[in-house]
Amino acid sequence: MDGVPGAALQRRGCLRRMVAGALPVLVPRALPTLVGGLAAAAAAPARAGAQIEEPLSDAVRHALRAAVEQLDPPEPVFATPEARLAYVHWLTRASWQLRRRKPEPQARLDFLQTVWYESRRAGLDTALVLGLIEVESAFRKYAISRAGARGYMQVMPFWTRLIGDGDPDKLFHLQTNLRYGCVILRHYLDRERGDLFLALGRYNGSRGRAAYPNAVFAAERRWRLA
Repeated sequence: MDGVPGAALQRRGCLRRMVAGALPVLVPRALPTLVGGLAAAAAAPARAGAQIEEPLSDAVRHALRAAVEQLDPPEPVFATPEARLAYVHWLTRASWQLRRRKPEPQARLDFLQTVWYESRRAGLDTALVLGLIEVESAFRKYAISRAGARGYMQVMPFWTRLIGDGDPDKLFHLQTNLRYGCVILRHYLDRERGDLFLALGRYNGSRGRAAYPNAVFAAERRWRLA
């Protein structure tokens, strides 16, 4: 598992409690080491472009820094039993759809729970974030693009210097990568005044060109599992 062992155990415990009776109890196995993952990523470069480093005002920098800090375990909270059941339904279908990309069951569930949590936290559509990850990294945790973007959401290392602690290796941590990616996409969406086409282009370093946004939109449709 990624990150602090205690946090990972909390995530697994929360997930098992929520889906008791709906999904099987899954026993985690060891995930690939960082070195092994990096070797695999080098053999198959990511398809991503690259976010472009741009000047940020102090206010924006401080807001983004605050948004990426405090990585609490991604534990979903539901206002109603119906909302909980809808989540379990989504999680079951998404896990089935992702099984070939992520064959290890516990890693797959942890990934989906974190995507759901981080996308909701940033005010983004979960299907959109899954579509973006599919296009950017093909769901490869250790993917590295030719431009140097890292991880599931292909975050450029300069972001850790601008709004983080300066350690780009943390972009290979599951929740850290998704936190940065969702916060950055939300920032671009706000900057483009809600224009998702332009925000996606900016995320990929191809603002104004249609190929990348259209690829994400097509992938997004595959992840609409209601």
